[in-house]
Amino acid sequence: MTIAPITLYQPRRLAVGAGTIAEVGAWAADARSVLVIATPITAGFVDRLKLSGRVTVFDAIPGEPDVDTLDAALDFARQNSPDLIVGLGGGSVLDVAKLVAVLWDSEQTLADVAGPNRVLGRNTRLAQVATTAGTGSEAGIRSLITDPAKGNKIAVESAHMIADLAVLDPELTYSVPPAVTAATGVDAMAHCVEAFTNRRAHPMIDGFARMGFKLVGKHLARAVRDGADTEAREGMMLASYYGGICLGPVNTAAGHAIAYPLGTRLRLPHGLANAIIFPHVLAFNQPVAAAKTAEVARALGLGEDLSSQELLGAARGFCRDLGIEMSLAAHGASADDLPLYASEAHANRRLMDNNPSDMSVEDVLAVYKAAF
Repeated sequence: MTIAPITLYQPRRLAVGAGTIAEVGAWAADARSVLVIATPITAGFVDRLKLSGRVTVFDAIPGEPDVDTLDAALDFARQNSPDLIVGLGGGSVLDVAKLVAVLWDSEQTLADVAGPNRVLGRNTRLAQVATTAGTGSEAGIRSLITDPAKGNKIAVESAHMIADLAVLDPELTYSVPPAVTAATGVDAMAHCVEAFTNRRAHPMIDGFARMGFKLVGKHLARAVRDGADTEAREGMMLASYYGGICLGPVNTAAGHAIAYPLGTRLRLPHGLANAIIFPHVLAFNQPVAAAKTAEVARALGLGEDLSSQELLGAARGFCRDLGIEMSLAAHGASADDLPLYASEAHANRRLMDNNPSDMSVEDVLAVYKAAF
Protein backbone atom coordinates (compact mmCIF):
# COMPACT_ATOMS: atom_id res chain seq x y z
CA MET A 1 0.00 0.00 0.00
CA THR A 2 1.43 3.40 -0.98
CA ILE A 3 1.04 6.19 1.53
CA ALA A 4 -0.25 9.40 -0.05
CA PRO A 5 1.76 12.55 0.70
CA ILE A 6 0.12 15.02 3.08
CA THR A 7 0.81 18.58 4.18
CA LEU A 8 0.21 19.51 7.79
CA TYR A 9 -0.63 23.04 8.99
CA GLN A 10 -0.54 24.01 12.66
CA PRO A 11 -0.82 27.38 14.43
CA ARG A 12 2.49 29.23 14.52
CA ARG A 13 2.27 29.41 18.31
CA LEU A 14 0.25 27.36 20.78
CA ALA A 15 -0.35 28.20 24.45
CA VAL A 16 -1.79 25.39 26.60
CA GLY A 17 -2.76 25.53 30.28
CA ALA A 18 -4.77 27.28 32.96
CA GLY A 19 -4.58 31.08 32.66
CA THR A 20 -2.90 31.14 29.25
CA ILE A 21 -5.63 33.45 27.86
CA ALA A 22 -3.72 36.30 29.56
CA GLU A 23 -0.78 35.70 27.17
CA VAL A 24 -2.75 37.10 24.22
CA GLY A 25 -2.31 40.70 25.38
CA ALA A 26 1.49 40.46 25.72
CA TRP A 27 1.74 38.70 22.35
CA ALA A 28 -0.43 41.41 20.74
CA ALA A 29 1.04 44.41 22.58
CA ASP A 30 1.66 46.26 19.30
CA ALA A 31 -1.91 45.82 17.97
CA ARG A 32 -3.65 49.17 17.59
CA SER A 33 -7.13 47.97 16.65
CA VAL A 34 -8.39 44.59 17.84
CA LEU A 35 -11.65 42.99 16.76
CA VAL A 36 -12.86 40.22 19.07
CA ILE A 37 -15.42 37.84 17.58
CA ALA A 38 -17.46 36.12 20.28
CA THR A 39 -20.92 35.12 21.49
CA PRO A 40 -22.80 37.09 24.15
CA ILE A 41 -21.55 34.52 26.69
CA THR A 42 -17.88 34.29 25.62
CA ALA A 43 -17.68 38.09 25.34
CA GLY A 44 -17.51 37.93 29.15
CA PHE A 45 -13.93 36.65 28.80
CA VAL A 46 -12.66 39.67 26.81
CA ASP A 47 -11.05 41.34 29.85
CA ARG A 48 -8.99 38.18 30.49
CA LEU A 49 -7.26 38.68 27.11
CA LYS A 50 -5.40 41.66 28.69
CA LEU A 51 -5.48 43.55 25.39
CA SER A 52 -4.16 47.07 24.98
CA GLY A 53 -5.12 49.29 22.05
CA ARG A 54 -8.69 49.84 20.84
CA VAL A 55 -10.87 46.77 21.33
CA THR A 56 -14.22 46.25 19.60
CA VAL A 57 -16.41 43.18 20.08
CA PHE A 58 -18.77 41.53 17.58
CA ASP A 59 -20.82 39.01 19.55
CA ALA A 60 -23.78 38.19 17.28
CA ILE A 61 -22.63 34.65 16.46
CA PRO A 62 -25.35 31.95 16.70
CA GLY A 63 -24.75 28.22 17.20
CA GLU A 64 -24.89 27.50 13.46
CA PRO A 65 -23.58 30.67 11.77
CA ASP A 66 -24.88 31.34 8.28
CA VAL A 67 -24.05 33.63 5.37
CA ASP A 68 -25.93 36.57 6.95
CA THR A 69 -23.90 36.19 10.17
CA LEU A 70 -20.67 36.37 8.17
CA ASP A 71 -21.86 39.42 6.19
CA ALA A 72 -22.72 41.26 9.42
CA ALA A 73 -19.31 40.40 10.92
CA LEU A 74 -17.54 41.57 7.74
CA ASP A 75 -19.43 44.90 7.77
CA PHE A 76 -18.46 45.39 11.41
CA ALA A 77 -14.80 44.63 10.64
CA ARG A 78 -14.78 47.11 7.74
CA GLN A 79 -16.04 49.82 10.09
CA ASN A 80 -13.21 49.11 12.54
CA SER A 81 -10.22 48.18 10.31
CA PRO A 82 -8.58 45.73 12.75
CA ASP A 83 -4.90 44.76 12.60
CA LEU A 84 -5.66 41.79 14.87
CA ILE A 85 -8.71 39.54 14.95
CA VAL A 86 -9.32 37.35 18.00
CA GLY A 87 -11.77 34.46 17.79
CA LEU A 88 -13.04 33.87 21.35
CA GLY A 89 -15.50 31.00 21.48
CA GLY A 90 -16.39 27.57 20.19
CA GLY A 91 -16.08 26.26 16.65
CA SER A 92 -18.73 28.54 15.16
CA VAL A 93 -16.98 31.66 16.45
CA LEU A 94 -13.52 30.45 15.39
CA ASP A 95 -14.80 29.56 11.89
CA VAL A 96 -16.28 33.05 11.43
CA ALA A 97 -13.07 34.65 12.75
CA LYS A 98 -11.01 32.83 10.10
CA LEU A 99 -13.24 34.02 7.28
CA VAL A 100 -13.39 37.61 8.55
CA ALA A 101 -9.58 37.64 8.80
CA VAL A 102 -9.14 36.74 5.12
CA LEU A 103 -12.14 38.59 3.62
CA TRP A 104 -12.72 41.90 5.43
CA ASP A 105 -10.06 43.84 3.47
CA SER A 106 -10.12 41.66 0.33
CA GLU A 107 -11.78 41.96 -3.07
CA GLN A 108 -12.78 38.30 -2.69
CA THR A 109 -16.25 37.19 -1.58
CA LEU A 110 -17.34 34.00 0.18
CA ALA A 111 -18.36 32.56 -3.20
CA ASP A 112 -14.86 33.28 -4.55
CA VAL A 113 -13.13 31.37 -1.76
CA ALA A 114 -15.52 28.40 -1.31
CA GLY A 115 -13.68 25.10 -1.71
CA PRO A 116 -9.99 24.30 -1.24
CA ASN A 117 -7.07 26.74 -1.68
CA ARG A 118 -8.88 29.69 -3.26
CA VAL A 119 -8.08 32.36 -0.66
CA LEU A 120 -5.50 34.79 -2.10
CA GLY A 121 -3.95 35.94 1.19
CA ARG A 122 -4.36 37.58 4.59
CA ASN A 123 -3.07 40.88 5.96
CA THR A 124 -4.51 40.71 9.49
CA ARG A 125 -3.08 38.71 12.39
CA LEU A 126 -5.35 36.02 13.84
CA ALA A 127 -5.51 34.63 17.38
CA GLN A 128 -7.91 31.78 18.15
CA VAL A 129 -8.93 31.27 21.79
CA ALA A 130 -11.08 28.16 22.25
CA THR A 131 -13.81 28.15 24.91
CA THR A 132 -15.16 24.65 24.21
CA ALA A 133 -13.51 21.28 23.60
CA GLY A 134 -15.13 19.97 20.45
CA THR A 135 -14.45 21.23 16.96
CA GLY A 136 -10.69 21.82 17.17
CA SER A 137 -11.28 24.74 14.80
CA GLU A 138 -8.40 26.65 16.43
CA ALA A 139 -5.98 24.06 15.01
CA GLY A 140 -7.12 24.03 11.41
CA ILE A 141 -7.40 25.65 8.02
CA ARG A 142 -11.08 24.95 7.38
CA SER A 143 -14.24 26.96 7.99
CA LEU A 144 -17.89 25.95 7.59
CA ILE A 145 -20.78 28.36 7.08
CA THR A 146 -24.44 27.41 6.57
CA ASP A 147 -26.14 28.49 3.34
CA PRO A 148 -29.85 28.69 4.31
CA ALA A 149 -30.93 29.05 0.67
CA LYS A 150 -29.42 25.69 -0.30
CA GLY A 151 -29.76 24.06 3.14
CA ASN A 152 -26.12 22.93 3.17
CA LYS A 153 -22.74 24.04 4.49
CA ILE A 154 -20.17 25.99 2.50
CA ALA A 155 -16.66 24.74 3.25
CA VAL A 156 -13.63 27.01 2.81
CA GLU A 157 -10.15 25.56 3.20
CA SER A 158 -6.94 27.57 3.03
CA ALA A 159 -3.51 27.71 4.63
CA HIS A 160 -4.12 31.48 4.91
CA MET A 161 -6.70 30.75 7.65
CA ILE A 162 -4.26 29.14 10.09
CA ALA A 163 -3.95 30.99 13.42
CA ASP A 164 -0.83 32.94 14.36
CA LEU A 165 -1.62 32.08 17.99
CA ALA A 166 -3.94 29.43 19.42
CA VAL A 167 -4.84 29.27 23.11
CA LEU A 168 -6.16 26.23 25.00
CA ASP A 169 -7.04 27.52 28.46
CA PRO A 170 -9.12 24.94 30.38
CA GLU A 171 -10.44 27.61 32.77
CA LEU A 172 -12.54 29.02 29.90
CA THR A 173 -14.45 25.72 29.68
CA TYR A 174 -15.38 25.43 33.40
CA SER A 175 -18.78 27.02 32.79
CA VAL A 176 -19.70 24.87 29.75
CA PRO A 177 -22.80 22.90 30.87
CA PRO A 178 -22.52 19.09 31.22
CA ALA A 179 -24.77 18.43 28.19
CA VAL A 180 -22.66 20.65 25.93
CA THR A 181 -19.42 19.24 27.37
CA ALA A 182 -20.66 15.74 26.53
CA ALA A 183 -21.83 16.47 22.98
CA THR A 184 -18.79 18.55 21.99
CA GLY A 185 -16.51 15.92 23.55
CA VAL A 186 -18.04 13.19 21.38
CA ASP A 187 -17.63 15.50 18.37
CA ALA A 188 -13.89 15.83 19.15
CA MET A 189 -13.69 12.05 19.40
CA ALA A 190 -15.59 11.62 16.11
CA HIS A 191 -13.05 13.84 14.31
CA CYS A 192 -10.27 11.56 15.54
CA VAL A 193 -12.08 8.26 14.92
CA GLU A 194 -13.38 9.20 11.45
CA ALA A 195 -9.90 10.32 10.37
CA PHE A 196 -8.37 7.17 11.90
CA THR A 197 -10.68 4.73 10.05
CA ASN A 198 -10.73 6.83 6.86
CA ARG A 199 -9.84 5.74 3.32
CA ARG A 200 -7.33 8.59 3.30
CA ALA A 201 -5.91 7.67 6.74
CA HIS A 202 -2.22 8.47 7.15
CA PRO A 203 0.28 7.12 9.74
CA MET A 204 1.17 10.62 10.94
CA ILE A 205 -2.48 11.62 11.40
CA ASP A 206 -3.19 8.23 13.03
CA GLY A 207 -0.81 9.33 15.80
CA PHE A 208 -2.80 12.51 16.52
CA ALA A 209 -6.08 10.55 16.25
CA ARG A 210 -4.92 7.96 18.77
CA MET A 211 -3.83 10.63 21.24
CA GLY A 212 -7.21 12.30 20.79
CA PHE A 213 -9.58 9.39 21.32
CA LYS A 214 -7.48 8.00 24.19
CA LEU A 215 -7.78 11.37 25.96
CA VAL A 216 -11.55 11.28 25.43
CA GLY A 217 -11.75 7.81 26.94
CA LYS A 218 -9.77 9.03 29.94
CA HIS A 219 -11.22 12.49 30.54
CA LEU A 220 -14.66 13.09 29.00
CA ALA A 221 -16.80 11.44 31.69
CA ARG A 222 -14.76 13.27 34.35
CA ALA A 223 -15.24 16.65 32.64
CA VAL A 224 -19.00 16.03 32.40
CA ARG A 225 -19.18 15.04 36.09
CA ASP A 226 -17.09 17.96 37.39
CA GLY A 227 -16.81 21.01 35.14
CA ALA A 228 -13.98 22.48 37.23
CA ASP A 229 -11.74 19.38 36.95
CA THR A 230 -8.80 21.23 35.38
CA GLU A 231 -6.89 18.11 34.34
CA ALA A 232 -9.95 16.61 32.60
CA ARG A 233 -10.83 19.93 30.95
CA GLU A 234 -7.28 20.35 29.65
CA GLY A 235 -7.24 16.74 28.43
CA MET A 236 -10.43 17.39 26.46
CA MET A 237 -9.06 20.62 24.97
CA LEU A 238 -6.01 18.67 23.75
CA ALA A 239 -8.27 15.93 22.34
CA SER A 240 -10.25 18.59 20.50
CA TYR A 241 -7.04 20.21 19.17
CA TYR A 242 -5.72 16.85 17.93
CA GLY A 243 -9.08 16.26 16.24
CA GLY A 244 -8.72 19.63 14.52
CA ILE A 245 -5.32 18.58 13.17
CA CYS A 246 -6.89 15.36 11.84
CA LEU A 247 -9.43 17.41 9.85
CA GLY A 248 -6.86 19.20 7.68
CA PRO A 249 -5.13 16.55 5.58
CA VAL A 250 -7.55 13.62 6.13
CA ASN A 251 -10.96 14.99 7.25
CA THR A 252 -14.02 13.16 8.54
CA ALA A 253 -16.24 10.67 6.72
CA ALA A 254 -19.82 9.34 6.75
CA GLY A 255 -20.48 10.17 10.41
CA HIS A 256 -20.16 13.90 9.79
CA ALA A 257 -21.93 13.74 6.42
CA ILE A 258 -24.93 12.07 8.09
CA ALA A 259 -24.85 14.55 10.99
CA TYR A 260 -24.88 17.68 8.79
CA PRO A 261 -28.57 17.60 7.74
CA LEU A 262 -29.46 17.37 11.43
CA GLY A 263 -27.71 20.73 11.85
CA THR A 264 -28.98 22.49 8.74
CA ARG A 265 -32.55 21.06 8.78
CA LEU A 266 -33.29 20.24 12.44
CA ARG A 267 -31.06 22.98 13.87
CA LEU A 268 -29.37 20.48 16.19
CA PRO A 269 -26.01 21.69 17.57
CA HIS A 270 -23.16 20.15 15.58
CA GLY A 271 -21.72 18.19 18.52
CA LEU A 272 -25.08 16.72 19.48
CA ALA A 273 -25.82 15.66 15.88
CA ASN A 274 -22.47 13.88 15.70
CA ALA A 275 -22.95 12.17 19.05
CA ILE A 276 -26.30 10.70 17.94
CA ILE A 277 -24.85 9.34 14.68
CA PHE A 278 -21.39 8.28 15.90
CA PRO A 279 -22.23 4.78 17.31
CA HIS A 280 -24.14 3.77 14.17
CA VAL A 281 -21.35 4.63 11.74
CA LEU A 282 -18.68 3.13 14.02
CA ALA A 283 -20.57 -0.19 13.93
CA PHE A 284 -21.33 0.06 10.19
CA ASN A 285 -17.64 0.50 9.36
CA GLN A 286 -16.41 -2.22 11.73
CA PRO A 287 -16.32 -5.06 9.14
CA VAL A 288 -13.88 -3.18 6.88
CA ALA A 289 -11.89 -1.40 9.64
CA ALA A 290 -11.86 -4.15 12.26
CA ALA A 291 -8.40 -3.64 13.82
CA LYS A 292 -8.72 0.15 14.13
CA THR A 293 -12.31 -0.09 15.38
CA ALA A 294 -11.16 -2.55 18.08
CA GLU A 295 -8.49 -0.03 19.11
CA VAL A 296 -11.13 2.71 19.44
CA ALA A 297 -13.40 0.40 21.45
CA ARG A 298 -10.54 -0.41 23.85
CA ALA A 299 -9.61 3.25 24.34
CA LEU A 300 -13.23 4.15 25.16
CA GLY A 301 -13.69 1.17 27.47
CA LEU A 302 -16.43 -0.36 25.30
CA GLY A 303 -15.05 -3.91 25.52
CA GLU A 304 -13.08 -6.51 23.52
CA ASP A 305 -14.02 -8.74 20.56
CA LEU A 306 -17.43 -7.10 20.08
CA SER A 307 -19.88 -8.02 17.32
CA SER A 308 -21.30 -5.08 15.34
CA GLN A 309 -24.51 -5.18 17.42
CA GLU A 310 -22.55 -5.30 20.69
CA LEU A 311 -20.35 -2.43 19.51
CA LEU A 312 -23.38 -0.34 18.56
CA GLY A 313 -24.97 -0.99 21.96
CA ALA A 314 -21.77 -0.21 23.87
CA ALA A 315 -21.08 2.99 21.91
CA ARG A 316 -24.67 4.19 22.41
CA GLY A 317 -24.32 3.36 26.10
CA PHE A 318 -21.08 5.39 26.25
CA CYS A 319 -22.92 8.44 24.87
CA ARG A 320 -26.07 7.87 26.93
CA ASP A 321 -24.03 7.57 30.14
CA LEU A 322 -22.73 11.07 29.42
CA GLY A 323 -26.34 12.29 29.52
CA ILE A 324 -26.84 12.60 25.75
CA GLU A 325 -30.40 11.96 24.49
CA MET A 326 -29.70 9.58 21.59
CA SER A 327 -33.17 9.53 19.94
CA LEU A 328 -33.78 11.76 16.91
CA ALA A 329 -37.52 11.69 17.62
CA ALA A 330 -36.87 13.22 21.05
CA HIS A 331 -35.07 16.09 19.31
CA GLY A 332 -38.04 16.88 17.06
CA ALA A 333 -37.22 14.83 13.94
CA SER A 334 -40.15 13.46 11.98
CA ALA A 335 -40.00 10.05 10.28
CA ASP A 336 -41.26 11.63 7.04
CA ASP A 337 -38.17 13.87 6.83
CA LEU A 338 -35.61 11.07 7.10
CA PRO A 339 -35.49 10.26 3.33
CA LEU A 340 -34.69 13.94 2.59
CA TYR A 341 -31.89 13.91 5.19
CA ALA A 342 -30.57 10.66 3.68
CA SER A 343 -30.45 12.02 0.14
CA GLU A 344 -28.66 15.18 1.31
CA ALA A 345 -26.14 13.27 3.42
CA HIS A 346 -25.46 10.77 0.64
CA ALA A 347 -24.86 13.64 -1.80
CA ASN A 348 -22.05 15.00 0.41
CA ARG A 349 -19.32 13.23 -1.57
CA ARG A 350 -16.63 15.46 0.00
CA LEU A 351 -17.01 13.34 3.16
CA MET A 352 -18.88 10.21 2.02
CA ASP A 353 -16.06 9.27 -0.37
CA ASN A 354 -13.68 9.13 2.63
CA ASN A 355 -15.71 6.45 4.39
CA PRO A 356 -13.95 3.08 4.59
CA SER A 357 -17.17 1.30 3.62
CA ASP A 358 -19.42 2.41 0.75
CA MET A 359 -22.85 3.56 1.91
CA SER A 360 -25.92 3.60 -0.32
CA VAL A 361 -28.79 6.03 0.25
CA GLU A 362 -30.63 3.07 1.81
CA ASP A 363 -27.72 2.47 4.22
CA VAL A 364 -27.82 6.13 5.29
CA LEU A 365 -31.60 6.02 5.72
CA ALA A 366 -31.19 2.88 7.85
CA VAL A 367 -28.82 4.81 10.16
CA TYR A 368 -31.39 7.60 10.61
CA LYS A 369 -34.15 5.05 11.25
CA ALA A 370 -32.01 3.20 13.80
CA ALA A 371 -31.26 6.53 15.52
CA PHE A 372 -34.88 7.65 15.37
